[in-house]
Amino acid sequence: MTMHSPPEAPHTPLSTGLVWLMAAASGATVANLYYNQPLLGDIGAALGASGSALGLVPMLTQVGYAVGMLFIVPLGDSLERRRVIVTMNTLVALALVGVALAPTLHWMVAASFVVGVTTIIPQLLVPFAAHLAPAAQRGRVVGTVMSGVLMGILLSRTAAGFVGTHLGWRTMFWIAAGLMLALAGVLRFTLPSQPPMASMPYPQLLRSLIHLARTEPVLRLHAVLGALSFGAFSVFWSTLALYLQSLPQKYDAQVAGLFGVVGVAGAAVAPLVGRHADKRGDRRINGAAIVVLLLSFVVMWPLGRWLWGIALGVVLLDLGVQANQISNQTRVYSLRPEARSRLNTLYMVTYFAGGAAGSWLGTFAWTHWGWGGVCASGAALCVVALLVLKRGPKGGAPEAAEA
Repeated sequence: MTMHSPPEAPHTPLSTGLVWLMAAASGATVANLYYNQPLLGDIGAALGASGSALGLVPMLTQVGYAVGMLFIVPLGDSLERRRVIVTMNTLVALALVGVALAPTLHWMVAASFVVGVTTIIPQLLVPFAAHLAPAAQRGRVVGTVMSGVLMGILLSRTAAGFVGTHLGWRTMFWIAAGLMLALAGVLRFTLPSQPPMASMPYPQLLRSLIHLARTEPVLRLHAVLGALSFGAFSVFWSTLALYLQSLPQKYDAQVAGLFGVVGVAGAAVAPLVGRHADKRGDRRINGAAIVVLLLSFVVMWPLGRWLWGIALGVVLLDLGVQANQISNQTRVYSLRPEARSRLNTLYMVTYFAGGAAGSWLGTFAWTHWGWGGVCASGAALCVVALLVLKRGPKGGAPEAAEA
């Protein structure tokens, strides 16, 4: 199957306000994936569930997200993107209502899976923003929108814990559903229309994913770098609450959730990293980011007995992951303008597979070797990422000709 890269259409003027709207929308929608995590205890008490059965709720949410990225996000290339985004906002609102009304655990698990499938709006908005941005500004724009994604991930647990404590866990999902409906209306009348970039039948669209994976070595390189860095990120966050509870002070889950607020400092630097990604066509940003990520585990290993030591590590951790992510996506989106949604699908599915593996590795390391094993596992993934980067293919620079 031969796929050509036609010249990009003229860019619709992209205002700062529109970029920040897409960042806020990305953060508000990705948060749907994480509201249930701090509320599991209350959900279990209400539905009479516990243990591994209750663990199906967050797990199936993440599985649904992977399914949505694989089978729905590619449609962003073959359909009008704004319509797809607004439709998915409406559908996720209905799924959240299903969660809020859940009378049994089985209902809750099924509705949570649908929430995951339909919460793929950020993975449509990021390529949407990348397409609107001129090449000379693409890294900055992608960095700004991705800062919204990371803030949504970090702050969702804090928000859910607060609302759940004071208003009940079902209220959190009612609020989220209302927010999604309001967001659908705002995006419908604010986002510009974006015609399809690659009109093709759906089966051919999915087959083209295989073609892209085979023929784009730069995509493969940055997808692996993203998976390894998100795996290291997940090693830490999947075990933090267990570690804090094991300390003499017996810190509870609320303290663990507050570290999400600390991590916002890392998300705030994303636009700055994006600006450097626009100016530099090499991969030194990736290398520096992974070194910072490695340093976070070096810091937390001996200093993890104190909250300030963990906080310092969290800032470095989120800074490293976010900087690596922005550099990766700037390179990937520069490859084929007509296939940005499919490139994003391949990148993000690999990325979240790395995160899932990291969560398993973190739990395994904690069970067998404690905090030292957690930090060693995260550091090992960083070292592997540096080796992959050193041996990986060159290229993937932004299209300077467009600037």
